[in-house]
Amino acid sequence: MASLEAQELEKLTESDKNDLRKFLATEQQKTQIQSQTHSLTDLCWKKCVTGSIKSSKLDKSEEGCLTNCVDRFLDLNNLTFKHIQNMRG
Repeated sequence: MASLEAQELEKLTESDKNDLRKFLATEQQKTQIQSQTHSLTDLCWKKCVTGSIKSSKLDKSEEGCLTNCVDRFLDLNNLTFKHIQNMRG
């Protein structure tokens, strides 16, 4: 199977190979970003939600902390998106 894939790759033009390399690099970056996002989410939850959740509401400090964390998360996503767009452009 691997040799068949290698044969198929050899049929690609240099331009197609470059496009494939760029695509794979972008996908790898997306995977890294998703991993970092999951880590950040876990970190924010552990940092912000300090008590046990006995009711369906967070207390004011937890809510503020998580709101700030989400804001920073959105800032990070916007910057990341712009960075990826610049790499493609």
